[in-house]
Amino acid sequence: MSAGLNLPEGTLLVLTPLSGALAPVLTPWSARGLTQTLELIGNRAPDQLRRDVNGFLRDVTDFRFRKFRSTISCRDGETPCLDDAWIGQTVQVSCALELNYQNGGTPARTVVSGSERTQGDFIYYRPLLTMLVASIENGFQEYPALNGWSMTLEEF
Repeated sequence: MSAGLNLPEGTLLVLTPLSGALAPVLTPWSARGLTQTLELIGNRAPDQLRRDVNGFLRDVTDFRFRKFRSTISCRDGETPCLDDAWIGQTVQVSCALELNYQNGGTPARTVVSGSERTQGDFIYYRPLLTMLVASIENGFQEYPALNGWSMTLEEF
């Protein structure tokens, strides 16, 4: 991880800033119980699926737009390092979430080193994605002393 920081406690997720800043990064005790989603961008069927003159439904998606949006959210005792973290920053994301492919195939995304595992006819892996920060939310509940935060990123 950049800047000599240790891996955060309680999560597989790693955020590594690539755009010169030292944020955003996870700090110890900022990401236990984390939730991560991957959503296809442009995930609107009317834009991607069209009927031809014979009435057959066709996929007209340009393969270059097969990218992911990821939303990461958590409530924990500490906050991640978000000081000087801004929309548009480039971040390398070692996902906590897994993708998989069939034995004999190849992964569609770069694999986080050491994350592959085989189960039956499938190989599971955590993708390593280069993404831009699209939104950041940070909050605090005083009485339970919980920091709630979320970040949305889009694949570069």
